[in-house]
Amino acid sequence: MNLIQRTNFEFSARDEDHRSLWQDALIRFRRNRAASASVLVLALIAIYSIFGPTLSGWTTEEIDWSVIGSVETMGKPSGIHYFGTDELGRDLFTRTAIGTRISLIVGLIGALIAVFVGTLYGAIAGYFGGKLDNVMMRFVDVAMSIPYMFVLILMLVVFGRSIVLLFIGIGLVSWLDMARIVRGQTLSIRTREFVENAVVSGVLPFFIILRHIVPNLLGIVIVYATLLVPNIILYESFISFLGLGVQEPNTSLGALISSGSSQMQYGTLWQLAFPLFFFVITLFGFFFAGDGMRDALDPKDRL
Repeated sequence: MNLIQRTNFEFSARDEDHRSLWQDALIRFRRNRAASASVLVLALIAIYSIFGPTLSGWTTEEIDWSVIGSVETMGKPSGIHYFGTDELGRDLFTRTAIGTRISLIVGLIGALIAVFVGTLYGAIAGYFGGKLDNVMMRFVDVAMSIPYMFVLILMLVVFGRSIVLLFIGIGLVSWLDMARIVRGQTLSIRTREFVENAVVSGVLPFFIILRHIVPNLLGIVIVYATLLVPNIILYESFISFLGLGVQEPNTSLGALISSGSSQMQYGTLWQLAFPLFFFVITLFGFFFAGDGMRDALDPKDRL
């Protein structure tokens, strides 16, 4: 190895030593082609869900009377209706964009609720331990034994269909796994020196949890959140497929898939194909991005 190569190697090694965990994770994430491509695809889907109705020129409730009852057109995809129309003559391009937007919002807000509740609950149980930990985790065990989908459906039936209730219901039944994961990590973090120093210094337990425990859990929390979003979208789509989700004039991918599947016998495959395409692509995008983030934040794989 000549002098120039040796110098470049020393500078490279020095840069790697000074990189933080997050900088190193970002570099490894960019090197993951599947994860990087998934983020790009998700960004394009988000842009479509926001600006799609503007590009089409049609609203979700506007009816094109010229395609209703027409055997020749039948609402097929065209230069006027890019994705065709549904059985009522409404533009499917616009409705798919709105449905994608609502499904993404439900997934993201539900994941945020689950992360917030699960992180605090698990951190408190893991930090204090003892009887409090046993009581809190036995409650989690009992709650996990209850079919949460049944509870969510029961809430929507009793209190009425509401997108806000859908947010809260899905989020509050999705935090249980997060609490168990955070609790296990907290048990190992609470014995470290910086936590013991804070205890000796007289810092209140609540501030120790917020300032020392939770920040050291951000890596695993972010990874789990990215994997939780597609699961919540699946839950919401299933609820909407049963007709208990969002109400008209709003829609979601699950409601569009349900409507499209009921019209397949009439040969209108585009009513199912386009919403199903965005549904599958969105799920795969989050799964690949979550896997890439999990690999990037794994300390054992650090450069």
